[in-house]
Amino acid sequence: MMTVSRWKIIAVVAAVLLSLLFAMPNVLSQSARDSLPGFLPKKGLNLGLDLQGGSQLLLEVETSALRKERVTNLVEDVRRLTNEAGIQTANIAVAGDGVLVTLPDDSRAGEVQGIISRQLISPTKSGAADKIVSRNGAQVRVNFTDEAIREVSTNAVEQSIGIIARRVDELGTREPLINRQGENRIVVQAAGESDPEKLKSLIGQTAKLTFQMVDESVSLQQAEAEGVPAGSEILVSTDRYAPAYVVKKRADVTGEMLTDARQDTDPQTGQIVVSFRMNGEGARRFAAVTSANIGKPFAIILDGKVISAPNINSAITGGSGIITGNFTVQTANELAILLRAGALPAPLKVEQQSTVSASLGAEAVDAGLISTMIAFVSVLVFMVLAYGLLFGGISVIALVVNGMMIVAAMSMTQATLTLPGIAGLILTLAVAVDANVLIYERMRDEIRAGRTPLAAADAGFSRAMLTIFDANITHLGASLIMFSLGAGPVKGFAWTLAIGVFTSVFSAVLVTQVLLAFWFRVARPKKLPIT
Repeated sequence: MMTVSRWKIIAVVAAVLLSLLFAMPNVLSQSARDSLPGFLPKKGLNLGLDLQGGSQLLLEVETSALRKERVTNLVEDVRRLTNEAGIQTANIAVAGDGVLVTLPDDSRAGEVQGIISRQLISPTKSGAADKIVSRNGAQVRVNFTDEAIREVSTNAVEQSIGIIARRVDELGTREPLINRQGENRIVVQAAGESDPEKLKSLIGQTAKLTFQMVDESVSLQQAEAEGVPAGSEILVSTDRYAPAYVVKKRADVTGEMLTDARQDTDPQTGQIVVSFRMNGEGARRFAAVTSANIGKPFAIILDGKVISAPNINSAITGGSGIITGNFTVQTANELAILLRAGALPAPLKVEQQSTVSASLGAEAVDAGLISTMIAFVSVLVFMVLAYGLLFGGISVIALVVNGMMIVAAMSMTQATLTLPGIAGLILTLAVAVDANVLIYERMRDEIRAGRTPLAAADAGFSRAMLTIFDANITHLGASLIMFSLGAGPVKGFAWTLAIGVFTSVFSAVLVTQVLLAFWFRVARPKKLPIT
């Protein structure tokens, strides 16, 4: 009789039970899932935008604004260094992608060049300098290198993708599909979010939070009439106390130092606020600034607008505080979400938006189910006609186990199932029986060569394995290439194929072998009903 190792039987039984367990939530209602005990899995398949409906945005990262900001910061850094060194300058201005420092004469131009070279030049990822400092008479020029500019733009897109993902997750949307397109564009697909405007408002805000001192050396009216002092700027206000403020350009504390932000209520006034907590560096800098400026106004700035400018009544040393403003519960919660997710390194411009309705998604699901059933029935009919009811039926049972394992694996990993993913599932079902065909045909050859049924069955499995593994490794390699180089729908298709490679080999070989061994034990056949 045909013998099978005990570990194979245990592996098949365990795989079937676990697949049933993880696939089960897909056939239960939401209320039934919620009532399951805590140790049981409750997650079903995560449907993509084309199946569930939702919103899609095509965003462009405005890297030019980021370069402008870096140059502005460079101007302030150069001004600070020359002031600390006691060097008088005639003018410090933006010049292209850099800064031009003009001195009264060339006597200290070399000293300025040296200070900037020592203090402001840092290496890029490749190790090259990020700035070039040159001198021409009484002028010193500082320019960002092309490599540094490209690196900044690339990092901005990569950071934006991560921040967008965290913001979309806060909406409760599972597994948003966020992919880079070209050099500075990002495609966002949020399944289940039917309101693209809500998605735009949450994603599109830069949410750059800074804390900057108010410049009290000049009033707003004087600054508008006579000009803004060097190192300061006028920012529009959204509070109820002033239309705008004159603030120092240099940010003392930034939103990158925040570790948490929550919608809260001020216990003293009952006003809706946003409470925040900072990391160690932020707490130290916040304590130093507030200690040195007691009694002075401290502007809280979000995306270039002053949302509050309270006076510092005492040193804030605990690393936490509150942001006041004209908040409602909803606006305070939205701001907290943005601050927790982090600030975008550069503004995002919405190039295109679209919505897929839930009804269209339902139609796609129905079409996918019908296609899958047609594919399954076609394979069933072919295998029964080609190899008989017994051997063909065993292949079909293995195929059912295969499909269940794919659904269970995707439910367990919460991989997003898209319409191309359903196509990958159908292709997997069609190809899955290839291994059975190879095994059965090898059995037929052995029977024709005069071997006994048991020997023919053993030879069919052992001698077909090399071909089966070779074909599936090639299949897996193609899936990995598509997954690594493709985007969106291609990834969904490749992921389903990759899972199907492992489940197909397992079901077609181990499941089939265990079932045939059981049949041999019970029937003890004199010949194989495959010939």
